[in-house]
Amino acid sequence: MKITIEVDCTPEEARNFLGLPDVSAANSIYVDNIAKAMRGVSNPEQLQQYASALAPMGQVGLKMFQSFVESGMKAASGAGKKSD
Repeated sequence: MKITIEVDCTPEEARNFLGLPDVSAANSIYVDNIAKAMRGVSNPEQLQQYASALAPMGQVGLKMFQSFVESGMKAASGAGKKSD
């Protein structure tokens, strides 16, 4: 027997239902700080140095951020090429 339950709710409603705290204020501050820091970044190495200083999730967060930067570099290097 298989029972499937589908819940249609917003992330905020899910957090309230599960009793999780509202971290939207902290998240907006974090996102604002990251956005400000990224405005002054001129190369990917500088961005990685900044990320390692912040790394909220330690090594796992740093690895995720590193893969994000690497995929961005690959996309940027392919963006300038024209296909004939």
